[in-house]
Amino acid sequence: MLLTLLACIPKSTPPADTPSTQRIRVATYNASLFGDTPTDVLDRLQDGSDTQGERVAGVVDAAGADILILQELDHDEDGALLAAFNALLAEPYPYTWHAPSNTGVPTGRDLDHDGATDGPGDAQGYGTHPGQYAFAVLSRYPLDQDSLRTWQTLLWQDMPDARLPSDGDAPWYSEEDLALLRLSSKNHVDVPVTVGSTTLHLLSAHPTPPVFDGDEDRNGLRNADEIRLLAEIIEGADWLRDDQGGSGGLSEDDAFVVFGDMNADPVDGDSVDGAIQQLLEHPRVHADTATGALVPSSDGAVAADSRPDDQGDPAHDTAGWGQRVDYVLPSADLDPVASGVWWPEGDRSIEGSDHRLVWVDLEL
Repeated sequence: MLLTLLACIPKSTPPADTPSTQRIRVATYNASLFGDTPTDVLDRLQDGSDTQGERVAGVVDAAGADILILQELDHDEDGALLAAFNALLAEPYPYTWHAPSNTGVPTGRDLDHDGATDGPGDAQGYGTHPGQYAFAVLSRYPLDQDSLRTWQTLLWQDMPDARLPSDGDAPWYSEEDLALLRLSSKNHVDVPVTVGSTTLHLLSAHPTPPVFDGDEDRNGLRNADEIRLLAEIIEGADWLRDDQGGSGGLSEDDAFVVFGDMNADPVDGDSVDGAIQQLLEHPRVHADTATGALVPSSDGAVAADSRPDDQGDPAHDTAGWGQRVDYVLPSADLDPVASGVWWPEGDRSIEGSDHRLVWVDLEL
């Protein structure tokens, strides 16, 4: 199985004729390592019954990413699950950080209008327990955790021109709902990492799926505004206030990479029109990896294409249901030189998730 995995992804190696450059691989992977209870996944990893965890670890080993955002890994306060997963890897990452998440955090409000106030749809982000579906950063390079920023508690109503849903002529959410409803369904983070003489800002989020709602499209609208929040951070919007008390977003000369499962395809699916284009067409995002010659792709996705009526190029799909929803988007001032989607042809036994790992190689 390992040989099959290793054959799927070319390794990132520095070009021999340019010793002054450094080539690194950055990647995102929605691993679907979540459970119904806070300790479910950790228990499975520790008792050896979790073959999915082993498959996910095999994909990560094969990819050889220097910096990886691992999504849908349940969060716990002491970091035991992240440590247990890292220990499964052939070469554990020396630097890690597990982002706290809004998923499963109760609000006491009937946000989904089902007559109850304690369901997963009533949490700050959909989830059966706090921290479900969280994400983590794993890196071969030092993370500047003293300078990291999060926008976990930013209220949705505090975004200028927020796309707040309506139930006919009435607002879907009451004033009491909006006074506590956060925009981010998981978290929005900026984690600086030092690679040689370069500081990269790792921007990551996991917007809510734009489905599982009604005509009010509350999830679709929130998905679009969660993506917009990333664009506002890139632009350094002056209205932004982070959880650490800082204002604004990135500086105009900050190099960055946007990572994550955005739950939005450029042309297909149920997301709000133009949702992901807020990033793909952003002038500070590198056009080659967003819409050009270096959009991550795979032959495996083409072979597995089950949606022939979709308008998008199946080679760019990153999810098993046939859409491009996972992204690695470097800033325009960086130099991407290769990219891809880990999607083996034929042997489904080595798949760890219904998503595929997406990678981009950068020369710094």
